[in-house]
Amino acid sequence: MVEGSMTQGAGQGPEVRTPTVRDFRVPAYVHEAGPYAHSTPPDEVAPQVDETEDYPEGYTPTQRDLPVINRGDTVLVSVDPEAVEGESTDTGQGPLYVVGDVHGYLDELIAALQEKGLVDAAGNWSAGTARLWFLGDFTDRGPDGIGVIDLVMRLSAEAAAAGGYCKALMGNHELLLLGAKRFGDTPVNSGAGTATFQAAWLLNGGQKTDMDRLQDHHLQWMARLDAMEEVDGHLLVHSDTTAYLDYGDSIEAVNDTVRETITRNDADEVWDLFRKFTKRFSFRDEGGADAVRSLLDVYGGSRIVHGHSPIPYLLGEVGSEESEEDEGPAVSGPHIYADGLAIAMDGGVTMAGKLLVQQLPLDN
Repeated sequence: MVEGSMTQGAGQGPEVRTPTVRDFRVPAYVHEAGPYAHSTPPDEVAPQVDETEDYPEGYTPTQRDLPVINRGDTVLVSVDPEAVEGESTDTGQGPLYVVGDVHGYLDELIAALQEKGLVDAAGNWSAGTARLWFLGDFTDRGPDGIGVIDLVMRLSAEAAAAGGYCKALMGNHELLLLGAKRFGDTPVNSGAGTATFQAAWLLNGGQKTDMDRLQDHHLQWMARLDAMEEVDGHLLVHSDTTAYLDYGDSIEAVNDTVRETITRNDADEVWDLFRKFTKRFSFRDEGGADAVRSLLDVYGGSRIVHGHSPIPYLLGEVGSEESEEDEGPAVSGPHIYADGLAIAMDGGVTMAGKLLVQQLPLDN
């Protein structure tokens, strides 16, 4: 019996969708070295990977027909000061919540936030002094990544006005979208063949509607996101990797280094950052607890909370691709593992799983 509560997942993806580069499937998801791809069309040249990398057997989400929806009705939101209640005089901190990977599923996000009482029926902040952290990966694969970013930006203003806060971390898909916008088809030094941000973005579910709606204020917001934070004894990060140690020996140093790397606007440097943030599974299996401790010892906290790696893949519980009635992976809550030191928050919404919003601390 695994740790964490598990029940039946949500519904299926759409029956009809616009083909994307994901349909030209690669043999496996390159989690350690990043999703390298040639800038030439995928039906002409297959992506090259370093075969010496130690990839986990059977971890192949790119072989699954993930829900990719092409729609043009992105919800554009703006802050209405009159819709936000006056500032709270209560200086006490409210409850702490974290949100796993959203990947453009705006409707599912709003429903999950409403279920926890964080937003009202109109999608406005209704949680007073509560504190809300998003763990990154707002775009790609799902239908409305820009709508998700707009919502998070608006809730940040509304929560602050109410005496709480809504904050967000940098995920690897934010780096991927930034890179695709800034560098496009510029070749980067991948160490595993010719790679470009544009090709990698398309391969990993990049949506044209997101790119078309991407504006300067979205780019500026993403570029300023922190990579990690410690809150109430929880070390919040996006990726389940020890690669954060490469960027500093304190939370402040890591965040500063990541922002400086993005600001320098060097394609190879940003690609290397993206590649390292794409690493995963460091806390799983033998030695996983020690890997978590290596981060906690340096950055503080008693538990690490992350997104990035879908819980169904951490558990090896993925629905059959041949099933005509695939009801999605059975995830209902966070997964606690690595001797109780790690909490995984990516419920696998891109594979018809559950978008997780969880109050911390957890009891077990």
